[in-house]
Amino acid sequence: MEKSILRVLGDEQLTKLAGGQGFHVFGIRHLSPAGAYHLLAFLDEVKPTAVLVEGPNDASGFIAELTSSGVVPPIAILAYTDRIPVQTLLYPYADYSPEYQAFQWASRHGAEAAFMDLPSSHALALYEAKRQYASPVGESAQADENYRTYIRDQNSIYQRLADLAEEPDYEAYWERHFEHNLQKDAYRRGIHQFSAQFQELTAVQEQQLAPKEAAYNDIREAYMRRKILDTVEAGHKPENIVVVTGAHHASALDLRLPVMTDKELRGLPKTPTKLTLMPYSYYKLSTHAGYGAGNQAPAYYELFWQCLQKGDLNKLPSLYLSQVAAHLRDQGTSRSTASLIEGVRLAEALAALHDGSRPTWKDLRDAAVVCLGYGELSNIAESLARADIGTAIGRLPEGVSQTPVQDDLNRELKRLKLDKYKTAIAATLELDLRENRRVKSEDAAFLDLKRSVFLHRLALLDISFAQKQRVHQDSASWAESWVLQWTPEAEIQTVESTLKGETVELAAAFVLKERLDACSDIAEASRLIRLACDCALSALMEQAKVALQGLAVDTGSFEQVAAAAYELSVLICYGSIRRFDTETLIPLLQQLFLRGTLLLLESAGCNDDAAQDLVKAMQAMHLIAQDHYESVDERLWISKLQELASRDDRNAKLSGFAFAIMLERNELVDEQVSQEVSRRLSPGIPVDLGAGWFEGLSLRNRYALLSRGSLWQLLDTYISSLDKAAFQRSLVFLRRAFGSFEPREKAAIAEMLGDIWGVGADSSGMALQQPLSEEEKETLNELNDFDFGDL
Repeated sequence: MEKSILRVLGDEQLTKLAGGQGFHVFGIRHLSPAGAYHLLAFLDEVKPTAVLVEGPNDASGFIAELTSSGVVPPIAILAYTDRIPVQTLLYPYADYSPEYQAFQWASRHGAEAAFMDLPSSHALALYEAKRQYASPVGESAQADENYRTYIRDQNSIYQRLADLAEEPDYEAYWERHFEHNLQKDAYRRGIHQFSAQFQELTAVQEQQLAPKEAAYNDIREAYMRRKILDTVEAGHKPENIVVVTGAHHASALDLRLPVMTDKELRGLPKTPTKLTLMPYSYYKLSTHAGYGAGNQAPAYYELFWQCLQKGDLNKLPSLYLSQVAAHLRDQGTSRSTASLIEGVRLAEALAALHDGSRPTWKDLRDAAVVCLGYGELSNIAESLARADIGTAIGRLPEGVSQTPVQDDLNRELKRLKLDKYKTAIAATLELDLRENRRVKSEDAAFLDLKRSVFLHRLALLDISFAQKQRVHQDSASWAESWVLQWTPEAEIQTVESTLKGETVELAAAFVLKERLDACSDIAEASRLIRLACDCALSALMEQAKVALQGLAVDTGSFEQVAAAAYELSVLICYGSIRRFDTETLIPLLQQLFLRGTLLLLESAGCNDDAAQDLVKAMQAMHLIAQDHYESVDERLWISKLQELASRDDRNAKLSGFAFAIMLERNELVDEQVSQEVSRRLSPGIPVDLGAGWFEGLSLRNRYALLSRGSLWQLLDTYISSLDKAAFQRSLVFLRRAFGSFEPREKAAIAEMLGDIWGVGADSSGMALQQPLSEEEKETLNELNDFDFGDL
C-alpha cells in the first residue's frame, strides 16, 4: 500500500505546513562560520526536538560518534562501494561547519539529530551516472558541451554578482555580505531569498543544458521533503523541527512540491555501499585541493569562528596578521609591531572603500603583502599559506566507528611508535634494521625492522602515508629512509583496503597473492619474492619461489633473467638482517645465473636501441658474479664475456662493454689491449662499429681507461685517419660516450692528449676547457643538422 502522509496529518495541518508556517528551514553555505554562528542562535531560540541535516540518511548512526569526546575536526564521513573499483563520496566537516555545530547543539540539548538526504547507496549510483553523463564519454558530445556551457554560465553569474558589488571575486562578495552580517535573522532570510532568486534565474537553463543535474537535484529534494514528513509522522511537531540544508536547496524544501513516494524510492538505482568516519585535513577541505564545496582559507575561517565564539570579530584582522608575522618569524624573518599596526589600518581602509564594516580575507591578504611582504607576494607566500590553509588534520579516538583495517592501522602506528607521524607535515624517518643490542626487550631491539615491515605493507597497499627514499649504497642493506605524511587520500586508500582484508597484514597478503597469480614475468616474480620478504609474508614467498622456477624454465630473455637474478642476489645479501633464512634461495640464484650466462652471446646480436637495456643487465650479472663468487659459476661468466669481447658479429657497443669489464679485472695484458684496440679502431673498420665499440668501452671503470695512455694515442690516430663524412658519423657515438664523463675526467683526457700532441698537458687542458667561439658553435650547429643516412 502506498504510504501517504496526507492520512497522518489531515488536510488542515498539511495546508499549514505547505504555507510555510510549520517546520523551519535554515539555509547555509557549507563551511560558513557565520552560518554556524547564526544557526546556533536560531536553535537556542526555537529549541527544536528534531534537527534534520543535509547528508546521507544512512549515516545518521554516526552523529553520536561525531559529537563524542575526543573527536577533533576536520573529519569526514566516507561512503564507498564494497566492490572494486571503489567509488567514494565524502562529507567533510570542520569545527565551524554549520552541520557539525547543529549536531553539537542537538547532543547538548537532547534533541534528535538525523541526516535527511538520499542514502549513500542511491547517492553513489546517481552521482556516478551523473558524472559519466558530464564526461567526454557521456551520452553525446553535444550533451557534454551543454553541461560545460551550463557550468560556465553559472560561474559567470557568480562573477557578475562580484562585479556588481565591486569585489575581486565571489568569495569576497559572500564574506562581506553574509559572513560579516551579524544582525539577527539576516543570514537566514538572506540565504532563503538568494536561493529562491538564483533557482528562478537558472532553472530553465538547467533543464535545457544539464537535465541530469536538474533531475539529480529534484530527486534529492523530493527525498528530503519525504524525510521531513517522516519526522512529523514520528511525533515531532512541525514547529519543533529545524531543517539545515545548503543554500541551493533551501527554497525547494517546500511541501507544496512533490514528495518522493515508496514506489519512486524503490525505482532509484542502487549500489551496495559502506560508511566509515575518517580524519580530514584543512588542505583537502580547501578549494586548492579541488574540493568544490570548500573555501580557500580553512585556517582563516577557523580563526573567524573563534572570534565569533568570543563575541569579538573586530580582533580578527590583528590576530590574522599576527599569525602571518609569527610564521615569518619561524622562518627567520622578523616584522615590526608598527608594520602589523599599519597592516590592520590598511585592511580596514580597504574595507571602507567597499562600504564594508570589516576587512575581508582578500583585504587582509592585500594588506599583508603591502605591509609585511613589502609589496611582493613571494616574500610572504609560505607564511600566508600557513595562516590561510594551515596544516590541521582531524583526529578520531579509539572506539569511534571505523573499518577494521583502519582500526588495525591505528593500533600498529601506536605499537610501533609511529602515531606522532600521522600529521599533514612531511617528516623523514631513518631506520636501522640491525638489532639494537643496547635495549633489553626483543620488541625494542627490532623496532626499526618491524617498522620497515609495516611501512612496506602500506606501500604494497598503495597507501600513500610512507614513501621510501634512496639511501647511500654503503648502507643500503641495513638502512632505510622514509618520508611520512598523512593525508585524507591515505585514509581513503586505507578504507579501500578493507575490501582486501580486515588487517593491514591480511590486505597486503591479498594484494601480493593477486600479483603472484597474474605474474608471467620472471623479473616480476623475483621482485615479488623480495617484496614478500620486505613485508614478512613468508608463506607467499614460497609460492613466489615456485612461480619463479616455473617461469625460468621457459624464458629466453637475458634482461629478465638478469633482473630476476639480481633481485635474489640483493635479497640473499641482506636477508639475514630481516631475520630470514636465505639459504633456500641460493640454488635458485645459481640456476638463474647459469641461464643468464648461457643467454649472453645470443642476446648480444641486437641493435643499438636494445643494447642499452642489455648493458644494464650485464652490469647486474657481473655484480652478482662479484658478490656471490663462491656460489655462482664466475669463471663461466668471465669466459662468455671474453668471447663477447672478441666477437665481431655481435653488437659493437656490447663487445666494447664486455672488453671494459675484462680490462677492469686485469684479465688482459697490455699487448692484448693494444692489439684489440688497434683492431677495433683501424681505418678499415666501419666508423659506426669502431666508435660504437669505444662508446661501450667508456661505460665501465673510467680509471682503467684514463690510466692507459696508449689507448688514447690509438684513438687519436683512428680519428685522424677519418675523412670528413666518416668523422661526422663517428661523432654520434663519441659525443654520446664523452657526454657522460665528469669535468675532472674530461680535464684528465685533455691533458693526456696534450702530451700525445706534444703541446704540453697544461696548455692543452686550458685550451680544451675554454668556452667555444661563435665559429665553433656554428660548426656544432651544422653538425646537429647532419644527415646520418642509414644510421
